[in-house]
Parts: sequence; C-alpha cells; structure tokens
Amino acid sequence: MEPQHLYPISGPGGLEGQVAIVTGAARGIGRACAAALARVGAVVVALDLQPCDETLSAVRQLDDRSTSSRVDVTRRSDVEACITGIVRQYGRIDVLVNNAGVAARMSLEATTDELWQRDLGVVLTGTYLMTQAVYPAMVRQRCGRIVNVSSISGKIGGAVSKAGDAADALAGRTGPAYAAAKGGVLAFTRWVAKDAGRHGIRCNAVCPGPIETEMTRGYDYSVANQPIPRLGQPEDVAEAVLFLASPASSFITGQALNVDGGIVMD
Repeated sequence: MEPQHLYPISGPGGLEGQVAIVTGAARGIGRACAAALARVGAVVVALDLQPCDETLSAVRQLDDRSTSSRVDVTRRSDVEACITGIVRQYGRIDVLVNNAGVAARMSLEATTDELWQRDLGVVLTGTYLMTQAVYPAMVRQRCGRIVNVSSISGKIGGAVSKAGDAADALAGRTGPAYAAAKGGVLAFTRWVAKDAGRHGIRCNAVCPGPIETEMTRGYDYSVANQPIPRLGQPEDVAEAVLFLASPASSFITGQALNVDGGIVMD
C-alpha cells in the first residue's frame, strides 16, 4: 500500500471539524472517548443523564466548540429533540459513539423485571434510538461512522462478578440482563452495517473486558489467566473507538473488536 493511502489518527487534526456524539460521557469509557475524539480535532457533543461538567471541561481544552447536554437515551422524545438541536447547531453528524450503559450483576434468580427492563432499556433501546435518530443526517451526508460499545459479556454470556454477592450462582459472570442487552447490541450493529454501507455509513462495535471505571469499582476481577494480565483502562477502549471512528478503518464494518487483554479470541 502506498504511504499516501494511510490515514494517521493519533495526532491533532485526524478528525478536524467533524461532529462526534458520545453517550454516557459523564465518566469512565465515555469520558475517555470524548477526550480521544477531541484530541484529533473532533467537535464533541457529550451526552449523559448525569452532568458532564468534568468531561466538557476536559474536551474544551482541546476544542472550545464542544458542548454537552442532559439526555435520557431510553426516551424517544429526549433523543429526537437532542439530535434535532445538534443538527441545527452544527449542520451535520459524523460520528456516533453509543456508550451509555448500566449493569445489574445478579443471578437469574435475583434479577427482577425492573432490572431486566432497565439494562435492556439503557443499553439496547438507547443504542437503537440514538442510531435511528442520527441515521437521516448521515444518509443525507452519504457518510458517517457509528461505534457501539458492547462487551465480551455479549459474546460469552458474562464476564465478572462481585466478590461475595451471589458469586457461586453467577459463576464469574455478569448478570443475564446485561449479557442479553450487550448481545443484542452486537446483532443490531451487524444489521445496521448491512443496511448502512450503501449510504456510505459504517457501523462497528467494541467489546471491552474488565475495565477499571467508577461503574466496576469494588468488583473482584481475576486477571491471572489473561494473556495481558491487568485490568483495562478507559483509554484502552477509547483508542479502539477512535480507530473505528476514523478513516483508518474505512474498509471495516459490521465488526466487533475485543478490547479485553486476550480473554476472548475469535
């Protein structure tokens, strides 16, 4: 391949002026994704149900055009109003990172209908509503990149459990609602990829393993059997998201990239 066909993404300007939405951006992986996208020149719109003040402060040091908004991704009215406002303000949407998530780490017996609906609502319905809302803008542009944050739990049926909290019943796995929701995200990713390619839109997923964030603090992880024996950091996931959001992955769609230290190899 000739050098001019390669696309650098690590330095400033890789996504200069492109509008990138990140959900679940108030902390953890979402905040790291927002910072990574801003670092390469993207205008970041940070969305979360919680305040994004710290995230916005960090990304505005890199791009002062970035904004944030409080959005409940499970509510169609919230999502559609938000996307309409973003298109009105910026005129386009280039990247969507569906990261918003919650996790009920419980056994099947302990899972309630409310927890089931909560996990599926935020993780799966939220991904669907956000993708559906940005789709018309991306179709009009004839380009766009959608990156969904799934999990290795969506591939293998759960990854980790909390020490002393129904650990025997869970057998080291996350709860059934979380696994089902993340598995649904993978199927949805592939469906969108098959439909979107004709419009110049790519859709991929990342599948983190155990990542050290506020959401996972206090849980018992064994990394001894991982090929890379450490917990992942939010920045590890963010760099994978950045790759899939950039021109460097221009011939990749419908894929699920594991970011897990080698736990899952497929």
